[in-house]
Amino acid sequence: MKKTVIRYGLYALISGFVLFGLPFFLGMGVDYDYGELIGYTSMIISLLFVFFGIKHYRDKVNHGKISLGKALAIGMLIALFSAIGVAVMDYVYTTQINPDFASDYLEYKLNGMETALSPEEFKVESAKLTKQMEDYGSPGFMAFMMLASVLILGFIISLISGLILQRKN
Repeated sequence: MKKTVIRYGLYALISGFVLFGLPFFLGMGVDYDYGELIGYTSMIISLLFVFFGIKHYRDKVNHGKISLGKALAIGMLIALFSAIGVAVMDYVYTTQINPDFASDYLEYKLNGMETALSPEEFKVESAKLTKQMEDYGSPGFMAFMMLASVLILGFIISLISGLILQRKN
């Protein structure tokens, strides 16, 4: 199990890091809506290694059988690698590549809210969002939230993969 987790975990870590950071490495000016799409797509792609790792373990290591519990364990360990890759890239992005990310994103969201809300609603909602960004907009916290997001998606993919791939002889 250890070799499978490390092998597929490293694939997931590298793909999560590279795919999540690809637009920034290539110097693309990605708007925030498109950036979210790229971010979630890169998370899902890197988490595909969860399925392949569980399948590899079942077919090549464990003689064609795997329990749901073992599949979940393998999947979550591989997902942890992916989560670390994405979180590290997020931290690098918000500290080195675009240290003004939190303020830029806040400005972007406020501009969108201003056109969509009445002046009274905008005043209330902008105060909430500004406070939220002050409290939770640090690079470390944002990287932690990315780690948690990938782990949640990883659990879902591990569960689905385990249900599909489980075999008891």
